[in-house]
Amino acid sequence: MQTVTFEQKLEASKKILNQLLNPAITLEESLKLYEDGIKEIKSAQKMIEEAKVKIELIT
Repeated sequence: MQTVTFEQKLEASKKILNQLLNPAITLEESLKLYEDGIKEIKSAQKMIEEAKVKIELIT
């Protein structure tokens, strides 16, 4: 299983945002993309929180 980096999650979120900006997508596609984007952002936020905890333990 390959680990996805924080930067990869941000890039995926950017791609989703660009897709959402397309006026030609359907409502169903928009909802699916929105859900996927929220999952990516929450996962990236979790990574930030975990890094913050590690830094606090080190210092």
